Amino acid sequence: MLDESNVTGATDSPLVRSTIGEALRETATQQGEAPAILSPEGPAGDLSYRALYEQTGILAAALLGRGLRPGDRVAILAPNCTEWALMQFATARAGLILVTLNPAYRSEELGFALEKVGCRMLVSTRRFKGSDYLAILGLSEGGPLPRPLEFLVGIGEDWPEGVIRFDSLLTPPDAGAMAALAAVEPTLGPDDAINIQFTSGTTGLPKAVTLSHFNILNNARFVADRQALGPDDRLCIPVPLYHCFGMVMGNLACITRGAAWIYPSPGFDAERTLDAVEQRRCTALYGVPTMFIAMLNDPTFAGRDLSSLRTGVMAGSPCPAAVMQQVIERMHMADVTICYGMTETSPVSFQTVPDDAFERRIGSVGRIHPHLEARIVGPDGQTCKIGAEGEIRVRGYSVMSGYWGDAEATAKVITPDGWMCTGDLGRMDAEGYCMITGRSKDIIIRGGENISPREIEELLHRHPSIRDAHVFGISNERMGEEICAWVLPAPGTDLTPEDVQEYCRAHIAHFKVPRQVRIVDSFPMTASGKVQKFLMRQQEEKQTA
Repeated sequence: MLDESNVTGATDSPLVRSTIGEALRETATQQGEAPAILSPEGPAGDLSYRALYEQTGILAAALLGRGLRPGDRVAILAPNCTEWALMQFATARAGLILVTLNPAYRSEELGFALEKVGCRMLVSTRRFKGSDYLAILGLSEGGPLPRPLEFLVGIGEDWPEGVIRFDSLLTPPDAGAMAALAAVEPTLGPDDAINIQFTSGTTGLPKAVTLSHFNILNNARFVADRQALGPDDRLCIPVPLYHCFGMVMGNLACITRGAAWIYPSPGFDAERTLDAVEQRRCTALYGVPTMFIAMLNDPTFAGRDLSSLRTGVMAGSPCPAAVMQQVIERMHMADVTICYGMTETSPVSFQTVPDDAFERRIGSVGRIHPHLEARIVGPDGQTCKIGAEGEIRVRGYSVMSGYWGDAEATAKVITPDGWMCTGDLGRMDAEGYCMITGRSKDIIIRGGENISPREIEELLHRHPSIRDAHVFGISNERMGEEICAWVLPAPGTDLTPEDVQEYCRAHIAHFKVPRQVRIVDSFPMTASGKVQKFLMRQQEEKQTA
């Protein structure tokens, strides 16, 4: 029993010092013709582990053949699809750093991300939902690629001349290209940076989290272990691949244990997810609570046979007890687990196990992962006593190397002795279970998406009719939180909430657009002139109650 909120994970399962390519090769050797990626259309479209390894080798060689070199950044802008997974493993085998972009990005966000990390290549679908990526890139009328891009690779057929077709990169290359790959792979090391993911961080523009083979491969292993995933399992992945939930806890977790996985649809669709689980007899399912709520309330749910399910992960925001009860009873996921973490920690630090009592699985995020340390720290910087609230800090193999090109921001969140300051508030009990109680950083979590209010505020301040604006989260039963903006219009202007929302839709991703906009003539302030967002939040939630 603990007397201080300080825990250390087990070390009986050693960390692996492998690259992702080496891990894939080992699993492909063991699994052979067993399926790796399942097709929603049926077994005829499945991709075996042997084929996955062969195709990613061809693709890796083709990327090197284009003049890319280990350490170069390659971005992917696409919804969930097999091509996304092929790029994930091909870039890892070629030593290229995969930059994962949210398909909802608009031109400003996309331009910032590509420029920030210096991407040489962008791999993209032409369209997704309401986005036309050729238009977003400013290429509808032709012209050169935006800096710093040198190559644009198009997934699918709907691309103009001059765009490299993804399928053309899967044509077996000449012996020289394969020889180049064979020369590169042995030079790669587990500590090499292999993935950059953008996160809202604590303020302002997104920050580029830099992760290594060692970070994400080991984290994937331990996530898989707590679900007891194995070669007989089939995991349904409706969560997005551009986030650690999909690409690390999903794709990588499966290859570490030889399990198969399936993308039920490009973006989340409750009915198609249920179709995939039922028709392909999935044993595991991932989702944020809003996804599970949508599936449980889908009109087709009652007639479904979901008896193949047993486990999975629910993460991204707190899970209501009633939802967890229904997932266990109506979806047959008796072994479902809850996770807590952040992109900066690869991502998972705490996770429940199937043997945990139901109260633990809804009232906590479980116990610390292997080979990690965690503690709860008070305002004085000292470790809290059991039960006391403080900031959650994590240290160990999973902590990122830093924010790409931003040593100052990195130093603000990683202490000199290696502790990642999460900005999340929590408390710990005497058995090491962690409870999330709030956030010391001003991040909104909407349906599993981390959103920086500062980023939206900076955009609103550029509107000529807006004098000032403040953005915050308000509670929402379905999404966890929704975005609310209080806007002070410039004198002499006639601004409406719809004007504000339309402006946001034109410049930022749809999930960042405030769902509630209030036009005000003042903000609640402290005596020292600081805006009191908590009073705004209280007023909004009182009116919507």
